[in-house]
Amino acid sequence: MSEPRNGNGAGTSTSAGPRTGMSSEPEAFGHVETPVAEAPAKRSRKPVFLLVLGAVVVIGGVIGTAWWLDARQYESTDDAFIGADVTQVSPRVSGHVQTVFVADNQFVKAGDELVKIDPKDLQSKYEQAKATVNAALAAVQQAQDDAASMAANVGQAKAAEEAVLTESRRAHNELERFEKLSAEAVTQQQLINYRAAAASADANLLAAKQKSIWAEASAKSAQSQVLVKKAEVEQFQAALHQAELQLSYSTVKAPISGHVTGKSVQPGDYVQIGQPLFSIVPQDVFITANFKETQLAAMKSGQDVDITVDAYPGTTFHGKVDSIQRGSGAAFSLLPPENATGNFVKVVQRVPVKITFAGRDDMPLGPGMSAVPKVKVR
Repeated sequence: MSEPRNGNGAGTSTSAGPRTGMSSEPEAFGHVETPVAEAPAKRSRKPVFLLVLGAVVVIGGVIGTAWWLDARQYESTDDAFIGADVTQVSPRVSGHVQTVFVADNQFVKAGDELVKIDPKDLQSKYEQAKATVNAALAAVQQAQDDAASMAANVGQAKAAEEAVLTESRRAHNELERFEKLSAEAVTQQQLINYRAAAASADANLLAAKQKSIWAEASAKSAQSQVLVKKAEVEQFQAALHQAELQLSYSTVKAPISGHVTGKSVQPGDYVQIGQPLFSIVPQDVFITANFKETQLAAMKSGQDVDITVDAYPGTTFHGKVDSIQRGSGAAFSLLPPENATGNFVKVVQRVPVKITFAGRDDMPLGPGMSAVPKVKVR
């Protein structure tokens, strides 16, 4: 059977299958290839993609705007650490440690006994000072008795002086009376006797006055001795009080309430005055947050703070801004920067901000722990 020919007389094979994407149906005037309708399916996916992309952009814009509006109300930093007014416990007297009443991390109350230092030497000094005070009190009593005796002598001397003065006046009156008599009425011997009596009375009066003066001087001296002895008693009593204080210092007591930290003392150790034994960390801790100076424009005392501590992830503590340091941390460092010398490079400074906890949970927070405060500034 002969193969069909095209208009040019060339033969075409009908045994081959249809070409991909092309129609296999012959036309009236020859075989024509037409593309398969796949483009409309591709074009129909573009609007869906654009809608999804637009929705994503809108949602992202809404979320970003909401985040920005929320974030601008807060200032936060991870350069923050927990601090506390830690009290260092040191002895006020030297000696061998007799007893240690506390252990590491133990909670103590203010006034609790912490360490006992051997008090034998201090007790001996106290007893010696007490004996000295008793001796001084006895000396005061003796001086007071002497002063009273001297005062009595003054009274006796004054009475004797008055008696002699009366006798002297009587003798002088008798002498004057006889001197006024005529020569016939009185003998020369009588005048001599009356004059001698008056002179003797004057001498006795002078002696009585001197004795009275001596008695008064002795009384004043005795009274001054009483004052001296009383002053010595006060001095010895002060020494006794100091010895009593030294004896009381043999028992080291807790100055504040808190937890014992860094204990470095054991029974039998010899400790010196001022030697660190351990520290007491109070329960009232705070946060020192080093904010950038560009974050402080709207920050002030009393603002609320949300705090997270690295040691307790998932737990949010609450606090308030207590105060802002007047100056950057670098300005108060051991070697503050000297910007007037050398090449100057502007660096954003950090300013310490003190944040206090408000109604925190009972969790063991201590100095040095890392924290992230978030201050609501608007």
